[in-house]
Amino acid sequence: MGIMRIGHISINAIDIEESKKYYTNVMDMRITHEDEEGRVYLKCWDEWDKYSVVLNPSESAGMNDIAYKVEKDSDLDELALKLEERGIDTTMKAAEAVPFCGRTLNFKLPSGHDFILYAEKDFVGKDVGTTNPEPWPDGLTGVGTHWLDHALLMCPLDPENGINTVAQNTQLMVEVFDMKLAEQVVVGPDGSVQLATWLSAGNTPHDIAFVGGPETGLHHFAFFLDDWADILKAADVLGKRNVKVDVTPQRHGITRGNTIYFFDPSGNRNETFAGLGYAVYPDMPTVTWTEDELWKGIFYHTNQPVESFTNVYT
Repeated sequence: MGIMRIGHISINAIDIEESKKYYTNVMDMRITHEDEEGRVYLKCWDEWDKYSVVLNPSESAGMNDIAYKVEKDSDLDELALKLEERGIDTTMKAAEAVPFCGRTLNFKLPSGHDFILYAEKDFVGKDVGTTNPEPWPDGLTGVGTHWLDHALLMCPLDPENGINTVAQNTQLMVEVFDMKLAEQVVVGPDGSVQLATWLSAGNTPHDIAFVGGPETGLHHFAFFLDDWADILKAADVLGKRNVKVDVTPQRHGITRGNTIYFFDPSGNRNETFAGLGYAVYPDMPTVTWTEDELWKGIFYHTNQPVESFTNVYT
């Protein structure tokens, strides 16, 4: 029992029409529903649930909430008890309170992010089907993202005043949701401060990650691509479409993934992430990066700070 995988993320879109064009034409997502309040629901071609990204019309950027899927509906009741025992207030909402989902367990992480767990969501299937499927669908004109892969959340961190919600979130993910701490960055005297963590619900290096900062926010959410060649093609597509790029193609030391970072029309940071990196198993030792090698962990090729990467988030 525990978290199985990422389910969806709800983000704010300042110009909903521009955001629709971006996520469909640049990222190659499909619109599966639009509601009366202007929200837009999208999925990638290799996903089977109804949606993985929700665009919410707003005057500012940022994340509304993030949802993860559990295996069985009964898991929600057991996880609610575990959370309440830890002093975390929960709300169990009826089916369809979150559109196209069954019951949902709603609560706030110690960092203040709105978090949702669910077991059931309407099924629509992959674009290539599940019987004798082709490796990719016809008609891709943009980046060709496969699926929503993970998110990195900014968490309040003030060690001098005893505040470290990175550590609190991480403890919750490991002890309540059975996730594996794959990698971490430690700083401060004798590495006593957990600055950032990457947690896995299965065999990939991360399904969610946390990094310390001055306030609660969204650093980025990422989509999966196959390999390095796809990352380079994504960079070409972004250039052709005049998308604002934050960090050009790189390799991470942390997770070993291939990456490029860029911004959607509202200023929410996206990533395309390629390659497995390595397989995570329960007995794998946690990989630790120290303060002196922090930037090599983030950007292995250059090992240099990128100011916008640490200072800009929504």
